[in-house]
Amino acid sequence: MNILVSACLLCVKCRYDGRDNKSDILLKLISKGYNLIPICPEQLGGLPTPRKPAEIINGRVINIDNEDVTENFIKGADEVLKISKLYDVKLAVLKERSPSCGFGEIYDGTFNKVLINGNGICANLLANNNIKIIGECKIKEYFEL
Repeated sequence: MNILVSACLLCVKCRYDGRDNKSDILLKLISKGYNLIPICPEQLGGLPTPRKPAEIINGRVINIDNEDVTENFIKGADEVLKISKLYDVKLAVLKERSPSCGFGEIYDGTFNKVLINGNGICANLLANNNIKIIGECKIKEYFEL
């Protein structure tokens, strides 16, 4: 089974701050025969690493310096969707709370780590194209590890 995965969860140093979010539990899926396809919508959308933190405010993605980077996030999400179609992906494991990958909860746009209900740009596009989204904290439960 092909699974899209936020690249930061697979040890790729692509987070906004140049670090990763390594998930040891997720890496166990490789030994169980799953094909994990790393994606970083923000990089695919043309943003550098490291980059300024960004959050969604009124449907737009704004970085901490008040620059609108929405188009980069949309472009990256579109590229991820192309990859998902190419590999016939039905499931994505994405980084929670991210303005790209968050699903169900994202930060509120104040840069104060306040969570609200909502989806990141990429997660929303994938979900609207019938791809099941799970966050990294649900990996163990979903795959019964």
